[in-house]
Amino acid sequence: MTIFEALRHDHDTQRELIDKLIETSGDTKTRHGLLEKLKHELQEHAKFEERYFYDPLIFKDLTQEKARHSIAEHHDIDELIEELESTDMSSPAWLSTAKKLHHKVHHHLNEEEQEVFQLAGRALSDKQKHDLAQKYDANMH
Repeated sequence: MTIFEALRHDHDTQRELIDKLIETSGDTKTRHGLLEKLKHELQEHAKFEERYFYDPLIFKDLTQEKARHSIAEHHDIDELIEELESTDMSSPAWLSTAKKLHHKVHHHLNEEEQEVFQLAGRALSDKQKHDLAQKYDANMH
């Protein structure tokens, strides 16, 4: 397994959770549960993705700009999660913020997979791609 396959597996989980979250309504256990799962998944993924994917990329000219941009987007996603947590789940504002988060998560994951992975594929050796995947997966799962 390469780092790209490991990350893509978790991206699929995140897409599924955010898609389900915006289909919920009201202040329900389902909505609370999905938000908690999504928050945990996004936070853990960002932490280990930054450590085992973006850290080596930040030192390479080819990938430095994309790595910085993606890390900044992780911060934007964290802020939207915080906004959701401080908003009444039954208010229209909550769903509006959840839809912003939905858009941001999909944008971020698509950008990583379509742009960052291609550059990283050129910047990292085959051994690095496998070693980083092992480290990421061991910490994430």
